[in-house]
Amino acid sequence: MTTTTQHRARWIEPFTATGSHVTLIPLEAEHEAQLIEAVEDGKVWDTWFAAVPSPDGMRQEIEWRLGLAEQGRMVPFTVLDAHGRIAGMTSYMNVEADNRRLEIGHTWYRRSVQRTSLNTEAKLLLLRHAFEQQDCIAVGFRTAFFNMASRRAIERLGAKLEGVWRNHLILPDGTLRDTCYYSVINSEWPAVRRHLTWILDHAEAPSAADAPPPADAAVAG
Repeated sequence: MTTTTQHRARWIEPFTATGSHVTLIPLEAEHEAQLIEAVEDGKVWDTWFAAVPSPDGMRQEIEWRLGLAEQGRMVPFTVLDAHGRIAGMTSYMNVEADNRRLEIGHTWYRRSVQRTSLNTEAKLLLLRHAFEQQDCIAVGFRTAFFNMASRRAIERLGAKLEGVWRNHLILPDGTLRDTCYYSVINSEWPAVRRHLTWILDHAEAPSAADAPPPADAAVAG
């Protein structure tokens, strides 16, 4: 193993982050049964534009994420709701240690926790760790052009649209996907942090604007 690979592999160690509405824990193979139960809540895998694992594909999805984690290219999490129930998955992906940047994505949540503060707080925890613990210079988000709910959710975080990648991916059915790419850079983090904290402090009731889509950045490029 080269020095560069070793550096990349240990740049971000698995960690746990806890808030009032959500807890993020390192993904483990033992989470499979409860993740299957979560993805069956609302059949959130039933979408053509985002790669949410089906119940039958959950084991393969976990193995894929853990394999990327071994390479230092992903930091995968299992998402727990305020009651400790498994609610979905998320990750740091496309981790670039040398450039101190990464993306947040491959995210999906069970239907019953959507339209709550869970997604907002999960993103706050992940952004805070990226900027304040890892000294990232940029954090990216990507989503399908037609995933309007995801685009609204990402924009609501305070991320800015950098552009649209035309014909970015060929989906399993042959459809060509355009991908919208957003980011938050380090100079913007203080304002974004204040914005997300304000949203959480004033979240008196579930809001449609706080709902993530079935997957907010589900396909890595």
